[in-house]
Amino acid sequence: MRSTRATAAVARLNKRSEDYRYQMVVTGAGLFRLSEKIDGGAAFEAMPLEDFVRFVDALGPKQVRRITKNDAAFARQLLKKPEI
Repeated sequence: MRSTRATAAVARLNKRSEDYRYQMVVTGAGLFRLSEKIDGGAAFEAMPLEDFVRFVDALGPKQVRRITKNDAAFARQLLKKPEI
């Protein structure tokens, strides 16, 4: 089912949020809508799958990515310019 990506995006948003408060609604036309679970919560505009996933990933606080020493060293290596 195509909604797996959308469901995963909403699950990531709920994990980043302080409390579990968002849910996904699929319309009859196959569009996706995000709504808040609280009474009188905002319902966002319905949109296609790709736009919905991008929109949901942009909401809420961002997770800080952990960078290992090896990742940092590899990134530094990529930035080195060859000496001619």
